[in-house]
Amino acid sequence: MTQRFFVELSDAGYEVAVEIYGGDEQRLEDAFAAFRPDLTIAPFLTRAIPERIWREHLTLIVHPGIEGDRGASALDWAIQEKWAQWGVTLLQAEAEMDAGPIWATRNFPLRQAPKSSVYRREAIDAAISCLWEALANFQTPGFRPRPLDYAAPTALGRLRPSMKQADRRIDWSRCETADILARIHAADGVPGVLDEVYGLPVYLHAACAEPELRGAPGAVIARSESGAICRATVDGAVWIGRLKPKLEGGGIKLSALDTLGDRIPADLPVAVPAGLAHPNPVEEVRLERRGDIVHLHFDFHNGAMSTVQCRRLQAAFRQAAESSAKVIVLEGGDDLFSNGIHLNEIEASADPAAESWANIVAMDDLVREIITATDTVVVAALGRNAGAGGAILPLAADFVLVRQSVVLNPHYRNMGWLYGSEYWTYLLPRRVGWERAVQLTEACLPISGRRAAEIGLADEAISGDADQFARAVQAFAAAQAERHAALTDRERLQRQEDEDRRPLDGYRRHELTQMYRNFHQPDAPYHRARSAFVHKRPACWSPLSVRMLTELKRLETSATPEVIRNAAA
Repeated sequence: MTQRFFVELSDAGYEVAVEIYGGDEQRLEDAFAAFRPDLTIAPFLTRAIPERIWREHLTLIVHPGIEGDRGASALDWAIQEKWAQWGVTLLQAEAEMDAGPIWATRNFPLRQAPKSSVYRREAIDAAISCLWEALANFQTPGFRPRPLDYAAPTALGRLRPSMKQADRRIDWSRCETADILARIHAADGVPGVLDEVYGLPVYLHAACAEPELRGAPGAVIARSESGAICRATVDGAVWIGRLKPKLEGGGIKLSALDTLGDRIPADLPVAVPAGLAHPNPVEEVRLERRGDIVHLHFDFHNGAMSTVQCRRLQAAFRQAAESSAKVIVLEGGDDLFSNGIHLNEIEASADPAAESWANIVAMDDLVREIITATDTVVVAALGRNAGAGGAILPLAADFVLVRQSVVLNPHYRNMGWLYGSEYWTYLLPRRVGWERAVQLTEACLPISGRRAAEIGLADEAISGDADQFARAVQAFAAAQAERHAALTDRERLQRQEDEDRRPLDGYRRHELTQMYRNFHQPDAPYHRARSAFVHKRPACWSPLSVRMLTELKRLETSATPEVIRNAAA
């Protein structure tokens, strides 16, 4: 949400500064003194804003709840209690939490879906709508926000306590499938539902209903090739895709099978489910044929792509390319397109450096497969956000379509100064030029789909909701299918010209040489940054700090110590 606010405001011409508040009040006050904002917006809060800040600077807080709702578990309660409508309220910071004057509010139909999905889609879109209303009000002389009034018919919410594990607990002998899914959906992301599987205390994540399999309530009755387990309920069964062990110091969320390891009985059957609603944690990769067009869906949890998942996706792409289809559409997932390599699996591996290397090599092989598929037209359709290698992956396609509201992070350096691979030194400059490619990868700032199209990173930015985007993508793909022969002739010629200028292997060797150093150098900062990300330790810098550190790193190679000290100051 913070990144979406940043790109929307930046695209509209506002001067925006971002400060990550990790609890250091003096640093926060120094940042405010330096920037002197006219308006402060807190899209995502994990701690209270210091009183001195909100008293001296008009501060608006985004609360993911309907008017009158208060408390830290707004979406959790709404999803678990199966509310039909929910909303977002933009209110002014005051001493009493979530009780300040209201600047704007928007309601939306509440899907029965994971909390992160509702947040990424409906909640963020509603918050952006509130943002523009608040900005218009801010510029209106004499405007006064209305106080929270529980007597008003619109104030349907109330103060709710923070949801505890006792509130989330699943009684497998009594809870029906719909209730179990609501509880797991409500705890999605953080904290998960605490439960026990084969004697191991774990947090449950990523669940969907199973339409056919049955068994004793609570029993694990099947597993999937993607690593999910199926547990029976009193009226059916549910698939659970991810588990996080309860460990002192924090566990790592992995596939259910990877988490359970040798606790899984050898005779537990492998099921090939049919009729599951999408998205689900079982069918991560699937092909959908529509005439001459194949849509390749890859819906990986949180957009992370492990070594095995990259190989599976590469095989699916090759299958599509070897079919008679004229166009392949890379669809990504329902909530995220891709976020590159799988940091959780790397962190959990016995040798993180070796697994990092295997993962990036698999990503490179996948990207090369797409680049060299010159007998078919490839269209990347980014209807959802993408980051790191997942934002470079679509550039391997012949055409890139994005929704205007998508947020892209085509950079790597804030993950411990990773150089990055996926042939970015070939793919990014050929679309935006070398100077802008360096700017994008070193500034470490998000850009909108709208901006991506303006600078040539995408071919077209499409407005509207997800359904409108899907229709536009299908129409675009159909038009390219009509031009298949001419387009593929041009592809083959361009690929040969590019190869003669510099072989793909040259880009790959250069990038992987840098990545090998990132992974294998003693005390590599990548490993510290990855560990902090996986274990959800606070970020150590804001975007401005990243830009300053990048400049300092550049100066180290050419400037005198005095110049470096002055720049640091």
